[in-house]
Amino acid sequence: MHSTKPEQNAPHIPVLLPQVLSCFHDPGEGVLIDCTLGYAGHSAALLRAHPDLRLVGIDRDPEALEFSARRLESFGDRVRLVRGSFSEVLPGLLAQEPIVGVLADFGVSSLQLDEQRRGFAFESDRLDMRMDPEGSLSAYEVVNDYSLERLEYIFREYGEIRQARRLAEAVVSRRSPTPIQSAKALAEIARGILPKGGKIHPATLMFQAIRIEVNDELGEIERLLDALEAAQPPGAIVGLITFHSLEDRLVKNRFRAWSRDCNCPPEAMRCTCGGGHALGKSLTRKPLSANGEEIRANPRSRSAKLRCFYFHDRKDDG
Repeated sequence: MHSTKPEQNAPHIPVLLPQVLSCFHDPGEGVLIDCTLGYAGHSAALLRAHPDLRLVGIDRDPEALEFSARRLESFGDRVRLVRGSFSEVLPGLLAQEPIVGVLADFGVSSLQLDEQRRGFAFESDRLDMRMDPEGSLSAYEVVNDYSLERLEYIFREYGEIRQARRLAEAVVSRRSPTPIQSAKALAEIARGILPKGGKIHPATLMFQAIRIEVNDELGEIERLLDALEAAQPPGAIVGLITFHSLEDRLVKNRFRAWSRDCNCPPEAMRCTCGGGHALGKSLTRKPLSANGEEIRANPRSRSAKLRCFYFHDRKDDG
């Protein structure tokens, strides 16, 4: 896609929309924070479903915010949009108005993936992958400046690629004497090293690993979870959508810890802490995922998982 007008190509249905609406089926009156506003598909549906809901939408991408401002214009002063990374913006918001919900969709939007000039796509002539176009680190620097050892680490840890060493060696060899300039050239390197997986492009995990590094995606999720744990917004529902095992593991482990009533060490023979330490309860024993119909309509939804958590309302404790 070469158009700079996202409204012409905005995704019609956001990923796991029925599941998100189910998670936030009764949020009450207050503010819902959409940490990854994107093109406002989830937010618009939630605002329509709950007339007493107000929204703060956060995104790093100015194009997404520009489009969403138009899409949400009819909701008037119920909507406030903020540009920035959610890890920086969220703590301040949690300390302000009554928060009834926090939503985050950690996937890259279809528009970002498809738009050639953003450098996410396998056929792109650019090598960028920044969610914030003004970010200091791009895929170009990662691919051309990182050491062999650092590239191997990224491919193994963030892409879970078994051939991480061979792939890193191939990248380092290819970038000398002239730098790798395009995502297309990078994808060709992966094609020669990594196995084909049916309909999945051989470069998928490699691009995932580089994108995670460029945008500090796992660090962002950790800081979001830290902010929620510090604030423990009473009565708030948290819904987090992940797209690969690294993200899902972070969310699953934190929700599990927040649900634990006893904080005695695992080796303790019996509970001595007295219990009562749970911050709330998980609303999804297993993550919610797309059904066959949604996957057929939007193949990128096949790996999406939604986990939901409810923070205890301290007013009910007494």
